[in-house]
Amino acid sequence: MVESLREQQLRMTRYIRDPQANEPPPGIGARRLAVYRQLFFGNLQSLLAGNFPVLHASLPGDQWQALTEDFYAGFRCQTPLFTEIAGEFVEYLEGRTEQPGWVAELAHYEFIETALLLSAKAEPAHDPEGDLLDGVPLLSSLAEPLAYAWPVSHIGPEHIPLQAPAEPTLLLARRGTDLMVYFSRLAPLAHALLVSLQQWQLTGRQHLQALAEIAGIELAVIEEQGIALLRSLKEQGVVLGTRPNCTTPRRPPLARP
Repeated sequence: MVESLREQQLRMTRYIRDPQANEPPPGIGARRLAVYRQLFFGNLQSLLAGNFPVLHASLPGDQWQALTEDFYAGFRCQTPLFTEIAGEFVEYLEGRTEQPGWVAELAHYEFIETALLLSAKAEPAHDPEGDLLDGVPLLSSLAEPLAYAWPVSHIGPEHIPLQAPAEPTLLLARRGTDLMVYFSRLAPLAHALLVSLQQWQLTGRQHLQALAEIAGIELAVIEEQGIALLRSLKEQGVVLGTRPNCTTPRRPPLARP
């Protein structure tokens, strides 16, 4: 029985995707199939190496080869866009729990830079002169608080950690007006405040009150530092101002770590 064109295409694509698990399509020479395989898989490998240069350099060659081959053969991407393949690779690595924990975290750290660089998000309407304490502070859509178990900003070919440190690595990634992405270290209070701003619509005072209650301390202990932090974030452009016409802020449920 003669195969349909679709069946022939599927047979060929299965082989190109995973030649170890699929029979080659009949009538096409091995050299020609190798050219097709190198064309498609080689382009993917080059794309991933460009998106994850530190990860690529930090992994042994055979480990990188095995991961990219397995990703190409078995992971079903949800997007056809080359600019979004990096995010799919991060998701793939997060599912490879047998890999050292720093692998997926380093990939995510590198991906965030690309995601912010390519982001087309527009900043929402806001009042740049709004009261940061009595109003509802608005975090820039081009700022992202990050938390990693591994010291991702220090990992490289010459520094591969054997175990995660006792303290997490807390970072802020943001895209500046010069269209460059910047990373900075965060103190625990700054990171907690940024996450709260990202997740909840509260007044600045309510954010600080909630953080104090979660930590089991009085608001007065962190209030002065928190107010200064909000103003500093506003000066950096991380906080844009306040949300307009936001008069019914929602309070998160309290949860102690």
